[in-house]
Parts: sequence; C-alpha cells; structure tokens
Amino acid sequence: MDARIVTALVVVVAVPTVLAGYILLGERLIGLVPEKRREGVRPWIWVAPALLLVFSFLVLPTVVTIGASFFNKFGKQFIGLSNYQYFFSSGDTLVALRNSFIWLVLLTVFVVVGGLITAVLFDRVRYEVVAKSLIFLPLAISFVGAGVVWNFMFDYEPPGTTQIGTLNGIQQLVGAGPTWFTGPVGAPANTVWLVLVATWIWTGFAMVILSAALKGISPELLEAARVDGANEGQVFRGITLPLLMPTIAVVATTMIITALKAFDIVYVMTGGNYDTDILALQMYKQLFNFGQPGRAAAVATVLVLLIIPVMVVNIRRFRAQEAIR
Repeated sequence: MDARIVTALVVVVAVPTVLAGYILLGERLIGLVPEKRREGVRPWIWVAPALLLVFSFLVLPTVVTIGASFFNKFGKQFIGLSNYQYFFSSGDTLVALRNSFIWLVLLTVFVVVGGLITAVLFDRVRYEVVAKSLIFLPLAISFVGAGVVWNFMFDYEPPGTTQIGTLNGIQQLVGAGPTWFTGPVGAPANTVWLVLVATWIWTGFAMVILSAALKGISPELLEAARVDGANEGQVFRGITLPLLMPTIAVVATTMIITALKAFDIVYVMTGGNYDTDILALQMYKQLFNFGQPGRAAAVATVLVLLIIPVMVVNIRRFRAQEAIR
C-alpha cells in the first residue's frame, strides 16, 4: 500500500480513534476513584499524555545528552569531565563561545531597539499597514533562504575585478575598495555582519509584538501627559517606555534564546570559517564532522546551562506579574 495512503489513514482514522479511546478509558478510570478524590485525579488523567510527550521528547533526551557528555566518543568508557576540559581549553570552542555571546548581546539589542523604533514611528503614519508588512516580510523567509540572499549581498571578488555583490558593487561605483564582510579580516567584525542578517529577519517580529503593546496603552493617559506640558520625548520616557517594559522583556528573552541556538545563518554563509563559529554549529561539527558525540553532548549541555538562567528569570517575572494581577 502507498505510504501516503497509510499516513492519511493514520491521520483520519487512527488518531481520532485513539483519542476517543483515551477519553473513554480516562472516564472509566476516574469512575473507579472514590468520589471525593475525583476532582483531584481528573486533571492528572487529562494532562498525562502531554506530560508523557514532554518527558519523552524533552526531559529524557536532555538527561541522555548530559550523560553522554561524560563518556568517550564510543559511548562506552566513562571519562569524567574530559569533554568539558576540551571545551574550555580548545581554541575552536572558545571562539564559538565568544561569538555566541556576541550574538546574544548584539542580536537582543539590535532587534529590541529596531523593533521599538519601527513600532513607534510606523504607529503614526497613514501607510502603517504597508510599512509594517514590509518590515515583517523577512520573517516569512527561511533562515537558509535569508543566508543565501545575503551571501549575494556580501559577495566579495578580489580588487580590480567586477564586484557582483550588492554592497561591494555600490562601493565600486563610488570608487571604494571591496570589503570581505564575512572573511577572515577583522574578526569578530564578520560575526557582527552575520548578526545583522538575523536582525533583518527578526526586527519585524519585535515590531509586531511591541506595536500590539503600544496600541494597548490608553490614549487618554498619553493625552493627559501632553496637556500637563510634557513633550513627546518626556511622554515616551515617562509613560510609554515603562508600560512597554514587560513586553520588551518578553521580546528580549525570545531573542536571547534565539541567539544561543543560532545555526542556520552561520552554517549557510560561512560554515563557521574565519572565526565565525558558534556553539550550535560547533556541536554539529563535533557530532557529524569529527565523530565526537561526547564532545557534542558537552557543547549541548553548556548551551542548556546558558539558557537555564534566562528561563528562571523569565519564570520569576511572569509569577510576579501574575501576583500583581
């Protein structure tokens, strides 16, 4: 039987059947529980599949990966912290760690500031929908596609030859020499150019989120401040920005996590060459290029450890907001 027909049957028949069966079985199990305890048991019955999926696809792989980081490349001999010792002593991994921090800081700042500026400015123009659509459009492009597009933008040819890259072509028109934007000269400046590509993609996301929060601010509140004599700068600093801070924190958290797991753009544009490597790409190389799953697991564990503080701060902030509500 054709695999597509089997897949269709599974989706159309098997999934609803299993769901209906689980509902009937769940209600049957709840009926066996003493009545005074049913209200406490029922939520756990319905959340059990979700917890099972989270455990199977998130918790268990994380535990297995952390465990693999303490074994050799064959996964049979326990070598303790040797993989972590390699991580913190190898020049390649330290460059990747440095560049990941550059990504973390610059991508977060560029996207938040760019999204805030565009949200505030385009909120005041008649062609708001068109302008915001153009800024948001790059997010619809895959990261691999964006990397290919910007490879043409950054393309470099030796001096004295025709420049086919857009930016170097403009420089050639005005009589300036070509620049190897993503090349080995001036690292880590080449990493900054890669961050700008990611900024081009993600600014629209930040703009949409911040624009929605901006429209949620009471116009009467802003007008009252203007009536009291505040200029636009004072209104923005004293009212608009403080009210946007929770939303800015959400966008910043998203960008921090995005920066730490960045992979596609660097892989497509430089392959990690010329000192542009980052942690996610280094993990990929250790596993598939060098055949070192233990070292790859160590890099993955370091990535998890870097993300955990961000998530803890974010969870505490959400709890504080819920307490205020």
